[in-house]
Amino acid sequence: MGPLKGIKVVEIAGIGPAPVAAMMLADFGAEVILVERKISNPNASSIEPTQMGRAAFFKRGKRSIALDLKKPESIELVLALLAGADMLIESFRPGVMERLGLGPDVCFEHNSRLVYGRMTGWGQSGPLAHAAGHDLNYASLSGALHYCGMPGDKPFPPATLIGDIGGGSLPFALGMVSAVLHAQRTGEGQVVDAAMCDGAVYTMTLFASLKEHGTIGDVRGEDFFTGGAHFCNAYICADRRYVTVQALEPVFYQQLITACGFADDPDFAEQYQRANWPAATEKMTKLFATKTQAQWCELLEGSDACFAPVLTLEEAAAHPHNQARNNFVEKDGRVQPAPAPKFSKTPAQVGSVPLPGQHTAEVIEEIGFPDEKAAVVFDKDSV
Repeated sequence: MGPLKGIKVVEIAGIGPAPVAAMMLADFGAEVILVERKISNPNASSIEPTQMGRAAFFKRGKRSIALDLKKPESIELVLALLAGADMLIESFRPGVMERLGLGPDVCFEHNSRLVYGRMTGWGQSGPLAHAAGHDLNYASLSGALHYCGMPGDKPFPPATLIGDIGGGSLPFALGMVSAVLHAQRTGEGQVVDAAMCDGAVYTMTLFASLKEHGTIGDVRGEDFFTGGAHFCNAYICADRRYVTVQALEPVFYQQLITACGFADDPDFAEQYQRANWPAATEKMTKLFATKTQAQWCELLEGSDACFAPVLTLEEAAAHPHNQARNNFVEKDGRVQPAPAPKFSKTPAQVGSVPLPGQHTAEVIEEIGFPDEKAAVVFDKDSV
């Protein structure tokens, strides 16, 4: 149904951005077979993708097989799957797939057109390649974290969005599709070395341009993008909820200060006069504290004042704009984020979340794996 219909992906289960990237491919129509590790209790509660049950939205639309990759027969099964696949996605530390017998050289012997995707924190090379890390660490080293947070407070980014998703899943998915296009034209597969740190650096390109221009400095609170300006900030309301304004352009700024009653106030006369920002911010802070979030929405939402309320996920799903855009979707009784962007001819589609190993027997039968080896792989003592 989606634009990636016909693309076949084998994903070795992991955590972080790789499962989300594979979910994106599945949402857009790719056939994704998720190779999960066998577990004794598939309903256990854990952050691991193989143990989150139906709540693991990033497994949606995939088929799941459960294997013990320490068994040679399981490795043979994976290689058999790769022989007819377009992509492999893995997110182990460097060297793990090689030790399993599933390194790039071995896989390319079975399929020279394969796009071999490797998602790590620090990359396959470099002095930090073998070190552990998480989203916050990658955002730190990329330079992004330095500019996150309010003036005078410790830096802290939006959870998972800078490293895992913005620096990981999104460039990884784009890289995989780009490499598949190359393989389709030339018949040549290749390794895609994706690192969350690399991607986080890449997402800083616009910010780096503004800094090179002198629009942004290195001290949070001294420019409009890092909490210093009254017209680019978050404010607490009378009900302890928050709203945001970001009226960067003069025409939108005039809309904001007029609606707020500050059009004739000298502290608001020159938008980019930094000396006036502290006084203007103080006045805006006091003003927004006089009304509830809902009251401010009634006054400002939908105008050119560049305004929006700060919502929870549940509130975002119920907001009229998100509903009109179908930005959330209900599947199997659960509301979850919908795929983006939207396609006019080949719409994306959200599939169900499989249980670990749900499709093991089905996949084994489809590829005609030998019965004697299938008996070893398909061990009913675990899933």
